[in-house]
Amino acid sequence: MASLNKVFLMGNLTRDPELRYTPTGLAVASFGIAINRAWTAKSGEQKEEVCYVDINIFGRRAEVVGEYFSKGNPIFIEGRLQFNQWETKDGQKRSTLRVVADNFQFIGGLTKRTEGAAPPVKGDKPPEGLPPEDVNLDINNEEIPF
Repeated sequence: MASLNKVFLMGNLTRDPELRYTPTGLAVASFGIAINRAWTAKSGEQKEEVCYVDINIFGRRAEVVGEYFSKGNPIFIEGRLQFNQWETKDGQKRSTLRVVADNFQFIGGLTKRTEGAAPPVKGDKPPEGLPPEDVNLDINNEEIPF
């Protein structure tokens, strides 16, 4: 029997990425995204729901996410579902379903994250050394670090 485990998600980060390294030196970034869905009910009432998803990404991509993304930034994720089960010390069974990202894409303008800084607000000046959002950047695909 054939199997397929592929996920495509687009949403906004719910928190700044947490970048860690394994004992072998592999980078791991953990963050959450919120995916909004709006629809009109049969009654004509506007409805909205939000789905929150935890994401893990590894390697150089994790370092890029940690450097360039912060809470509120939009992101497109391509990955797979991973289900984990465990038992707590008091015998309770726990489980979690998360996405392990294989790839991601920037959505919107490129901003470099500065440690401890609030996410940029539209109309604010970009951090020094970065171009304004409306500047067209000619970037060769070979220059992108992922």
